[in-house]
Amino acid sequence: MKIYCCKTHVEHALDMFVAEAKTYPILTELSEQEKLSTKCEYCEEAALYLVANT
Repeated sequence: MKIYCCKTHVEHALDMFVAEAKTYPILTELSEQEKLSTKCEYCEEAALYLVANT
């Protein structure tokens, strides 16, 4: 499971991940290149973080 999110939605993404995956996620900051091309899954802002378990 992977959730791309902006700074505003990072807490929500962490909560959703734990609720759905029943495990703790790894929070990773995206590279500058990834930030340019990736949108937040909850709004239209650029994603800054990846919440995932890999």
